[in-house]
Amino acid sequence: MKESLLRLKEEVLKELSKISDSNKLEEIRLKYLGKKGEITKILRSMGSLAPEERPVIGQIANEVREDIERAIFDLKKKIENKLKEEKIKREYIDITVPGRKRELGTKHPLTQVLDEIKDIFIGMGFKIAEGPEMELDYYNFEALNIPKNHPARDVQDTFYISENMLLRTHTSPVEVRTMEKSKPPIRIISPGRVYRSDEVDATHSPVFHQVEGLVVDKGISMADLKGILSTFAKRFFGEHTKTKFRPHHFPFTEPSAEMDVTCVACKGVGCRVCKGTGWIEILGAGMTHPKVLEYGGIDPEEYTGFAFGMGLDRITMLKYGIDDLRLLFENDIRFLKQF
Repeated sequence: MKESLLRLKEEVLKELSKISDSNKLEEIRLKYLGKKGEITKILRSMGSLAPEERPVIGQIANEVREDIERAIFDLKKKIENKLKEEKIKREYIDITVPGRKRELGTKHPLTQVLDEIKDIFIGMGFKIAEGPEMELDYYNFEALNIPKNHPARDVQDTFYISENMLLRTHTSPVEVRTMEKSKPPIRIISPGRVYRSDEVDATHSPVFHQVEGLVVDKGISMADLKGILSTFAKRFFGEHTKTKFRPHHFPFTEPSAEMDVTCVACKGVGCRVCKGTGWIEILGAGMTHPKVLEYGGIDPEEYTGFAFGMGLDRITMLKYGIDDLRLLFENDIRFLKQF
C-alpha cells in the first residue's frame, strides 16, 4: 500500500507537469483528492492492514495528500498569474498618450437670450409666472376679450384637442390666471412655448416661444409702459437703441401699439434687414382692456395695467444675426457651437 501511495504521488506530479489549464487542473484534483478519488479508495482498504501498520500507512497517506494538494495549489496560482499577465498585456494602457478631451455642452441660444431677458425684467422688479401649454378655450380666448366669431379662433390657426381644450396660441392666458390668484400690485413676465398651425419655413414654425409681460396697479399709464419697454430695449440691444410706438389693435389691450427699435443690423441707417426703414418691430403691447381685468377678478375702476408680448425666437434671431428660424430647432452641433 505504501508503494501504491508513492506511485500515485509520482503519477499525479507527472500529470500536473503537463497541465496549463485551470479546468483540467480541477479534473485532476477531483480524480485524486475527491470523495471518490484514488487516495480515498486506497485509504478505504486500510481495514485489511495489521493494526501496527495502520498508523504508518495513515501518516504516509496524509503526507502524499498534502504534497498533492500543495502541488495543485502552486500550479493553480501559477496558471492564475499567467492569465493575469496575459490580460494585462492585452489591456495595456499607455499613460503617456494624451487623453481625449470631453466636449462640454453650452446653453442653447434661445436659453441664453431668455436668461438675459429674465435678468433685465427681474432687475426692474418683475417675477416669473408660468402656465399650462395645454389650455382651456376660456383662458386662451374668452377671458382675453376674444369673442366666439374672432378669426384667431379659426381651426386653421389653432391646434384644438377638444371643443374646449387646445394648445395655447400665446402666453397671454398666464395673465388672467395670475390675476385670478394674485392681488395688485402685479408685475410678472411669463416665458414659454406656444403653438400655431403654421407651415415650417425660414420665419415660421408650428412651435415657437414668447415672453409675456403684465403690470397691474393703481395709476398705471401708457407712460409706464413706454418707460419699461424702452429701458428693456436699451439694456438688451444697447444704450444707442431708440424705440418707436405705432398704433395697432389687439383684443385684450386698449389702446394698443407695436414697438419698433433701431435696426440692430444697420444701427438705423437702413438696410435689407429693416427694408430700408432703419426700424424693426419686436413686440406688441398696450393698456390692459377693462374686460380682461374683470375676467381676472380685478376692478377696472380702481386699477389699470399694461401688457406686452414678444417672440423669443425673433429676438434671438435679431440679436445673433440668424436668418433662418429652423436653425434654432434642428440641433445641428456645428450651428450651436457658435454660441
